[in-house]
Amino acid sequence: MDAKHLSKRLATVGAFVPAGARVADIGSDHAYLPANLALNHQISYAVAGEVVKGPFENAQHEIKKLALTTIVQTRLADGLAAIQPADQIDTITIAGMGGPLIRHILATGEAQLIGVKRLVLQPNVGAETVRDWLMTHQFKLVAERILAEDGHTYEVLVADRTTTAVTYSAAELLFGPYLLAEKSPVFVEKWQHELQRAQAAVQQMQQAKVAPTAHLDAAQAKIALIKGVLEDAGK
Repeated sequence: MDAKHLSKRLATVGAFVPAGARVADIGSDHAYLPANLALNHQISYAVAGEVVKGPFENAQHEIKKLALTTIVQTRLADGLAAIQPADQIDTITIAGMGGPLIRHILATGEAQLIGVKRLVLQPNVGAETVRDWLMTHQFKLVAERILAEDGHTYEVLVADRTTTAVTYSAAELLFGPYLLAEKSPVFVEKWQHELQRAQAAVQQMQQAKVAPTAHLDAAQAKIALIKGVLEDAGK
């Protein structure tokens, strides 16, 4: 993979960046995503933010190599601290991190979210906690995608700022309202695997000398939700 040939995962994230956007890609690594968007004239400006020096230097090298320094700025900073007011960022992409970390980045960088209209987020795990944050911070899901690549399953969440209240059910938070409605083969396969993991976890907890009641109840509730969705998908 390089800036001219994105992975299926990053290409899916990039497809939801609006034309002409001013985008901040947080955790940009080699800056492949913003570089690709710039090369394809999809964006007008980008910030490639990276908190680790090595990946930041990789991003710098990539942007210079592709002669994109007038369009893509590389910044060494923690999370949304990479964004400056003068950037006038309207779109943020965060891909390839765990859901809890994405939620932490959004929660600690709320000041930088002023003026941001769209979030395109790709949590590797824990998408439920990201959806919960969006729901309680005036961002409404407008699209979701699930895809399989190189033995991994990825979810892409696309949310736009809203002034109206957003409410998702427990099932919608866990599975994703759009993915739940679609129930694609990738979705079904993922949740069949998750069901097996949850059942194995319950079995372990039940064998413990002192069963962790709260965790056990939560796991059993999750199993019930998954079974219900999979049964519905099989109809």
